[in-house]
Amino acid sequence: MKKVLFGRRMWLMLIATLLVFGGVLGMQWFGNMKMNEFMDNMPVPPVSVSTAEARTALWQDSVESVGTLAAIRGAELATEVPGTVEEIFFDNGAQVAEGDIILNLNSAPDRAELKALEAAAELAAIELRRAKSLVASRNISKSEIDQRSSQLDQARARVAAQQARIDQKTLRAPYSGHLGIRRYNVGDYVQTGDTIIELQSLDKLYVDFTLPEQYSGQVRTGMEVNAQLQAVGGNAFTGHINAIAPVIDPQTRNFAVQAILDNPDNLLKPGMFASLNLPIGLEVEQVIVPRTAVAYRPYGNSVYVLEKKEGDTFTATQRFVTLGPVRGDMVAILEGLNPGETVATSGLLKLDSGAVVTANNAIQPSAELNPQPDNG
Repeated sequence: MKKVLFGRRMWLMLIATLLVFGGVLGMQWFGNMKMNEFMDNMPVPPVSVSTAEARTALWQDSVESVGTLAAIRGAELATEVPGTVEEIFFDNGAQVAEGDIILNLNSAPDRAELKALEAAAELAAIELRRAKSLVASRNISKSEIDQRSSQLDQARARVAAQQARIDQKTLRAPYSGHLGIRRYNVGDYVQTGDTIIELQSLDKLYVDFTLPEQYSGQVRTGMEVNAQLQAVGGNAFTGHINAIAPVIDPQTRNFAVQAILDNPDNLLKPGMFASLNLPIGLEVEQVIVPRTAVAYRPYGNSVYVLEKKEGDTFTATQRFVTLGPVRGDMVAILEGLNPGETVATSGLLKLDSGAVVTANNAIQPSAELNPQPDNG
């Protein structure tokens, strides 16, 4: 009898325990369900994005290329004769004017010889004057006068030749420009043709580049060329075409072009690499937006068009577009967008169609046709 009562109690305790746990689990499930319903019914906070309005602009077709800068006038200066460096008249990197003396080679023996030749020439001149004074008294013949005159001419020619040899030991700047770094010092012996220093004229520079043959009928001398050089902080420079090669390279199907760039601040140096843009053709009206407004995807490029909702909010709608040419930070939209429509320019990864957004244009992505990096 006791065993039967004990068994009933155990079953009652087990049932009570199950009821308690079931109640707890049921309450937890009910609470979670209500919480999920509350979260599902909560409004999604709007996404903050920057915005821009699609606008029209007249864009001219252009072709891109890369080029290398070269000096219009550049030379490796050398002496015409061998000798020992006696004097140097410049500092490395200095600017010199045409005719400035760069250095002198030792010319002491040559100058001594010059003095002897000048004395001989002076003696020949005296003898010629004395001979001419005897003509009136007929104490000298005409042929002797001619001989004395010839001797004077020869003496003067020897003086001039010796002076030329001395001048060859003076190295002068053939034009105005900037000097490089000298390769010889006072006391060094240089051979004929040894490079002493480089001289570059930097006021204007050539930029040499090539273009595909299909543009050969559109490129003309005098056309504008825009150059951008990362070596000087991405600064832009403008030049004009001055020469076009008359032949097409059969290997590359390109033709050579040369333009001249102004270099007023001497920032550019020969050998620098330049990215070039050459406007060609007619101006065409394009719908343009900042490049940051485009979501680039393998399945297609799109923008998020913003439509005014209520208050300060907008509704974002994804719209696929066809892209056109790019200019700096801007891109042309050939299809899919109309002028005046507003697009998101940042935060695109947080958007999808139907998303509610607010506009915050306190910080805008760059939207320049010719962006210039901040070097400060």
